[in-house]
Amino acid sequence: MPRTNYNNTAGLKYHTTQEILLYASLSIGPICIFLYINSVLLFTLRSKSVFRETFRYILLYNLLFADTVYLVSSSLLYLFAVCRIKLTFYMCRALTLLSMLMSVISPLTLTVMSLERFVAICYPLRHAVIITVRSTGVAITLVWLTSSLSIIIRVLILLCSNTEFSFDLQMKDICSKEAFFLVPMSHHFNTAYSGIVFLSAGVTVICSYIGVTLVARSASTNKASARKASQTLLLHLFQLGLILISTFHSNIITAAATIMERSHVLRLSSLSFIFLSILPRCLSTFIYGLRDQTIRPFLIQHLCCQWRCSAFLNKANAGE
Repeated sequence: MPRTNYNNTAGLKYHTTQEILLYASLSIGPICIFLYINSVLLFTLRSKSVFRETFRYILLYNLLFADTVYLVSSSLLYLFAVCRIKLTFYMCRALTLLSMLMSVISPLTLTVMSLERFVAICYPLRHAVIITVRSTGVAITLVWLTSSLSIIIRVLILLCSNTEFSFDLQMKDICSKEAFFLVPMSHHFNTAYSGIVFLSAGVTVICSYIGVTLVARSASTNKASARKASQTLLLHLFQLGLILISTFHSNIITAAATIMERSHVLRLSSLSFIFLSILPRCLSTFIYGLRDQTIRPFLIQHLCCQWRCSAFLNKANAGE
């Protein structure tokens, strides 16, 4: 009988390991696809001078760069957690802080991009004066400084708290931001800061959408351009909503673990990670990469094999 119980226990552990590896592999596939597309779009934005000198594409590059770094860091943290791999303290701290930094840059950059579309549609004559290379650089610098300041404040709260924190070389638990920021004050700051950022971003996008929609109804404007800008702002708002929900990813999984079986929690964790953490960081590729008439031909050319694309383009030109 003891031998039978041992075999059943071993079989349960083996099944659990198989299940973990299955969901980890299912998550790796979409991650690799999204990373490849984002990387190709980043390369596309640096391959032509028109992209390097246009303000909206400079902002897009900053957004895509932050999203791509976030994808890499958060995916590594997710895979390490699923596979129960324990990291050294300094490696975990670097990945966690990098992921948190990039997660704040995205909504702030989306806010700046929404304002740029608002100015382009509502004030077309002043767009070249307001949106310049210098103002774009200042906006990107402010985005990075604001994001870095939030990380610095979190670290200072942790260091100034009376809570004992282990700085052992090898961590005793799975690496996550919850493993670092256990201080209640840090949790309150994170909640307040996230609320302020997403509320400000949401209000800005909504006001920009309303302004663009009102201008689109005017007879003296380019209705097609205004309609496309309003659709872009709606997609930005949807993207912001998904990113906001993704900030509560760990809370959702913790709450689900109290009422669901472990196998269902594992499935929910994998699905929520893909749709709430990964998908919002890849919508920019769809919003600008596939919908933008200027980027799309170059993006498709770089996504495909060079010889296939050249053959396709030659055939299309011959048909014309």
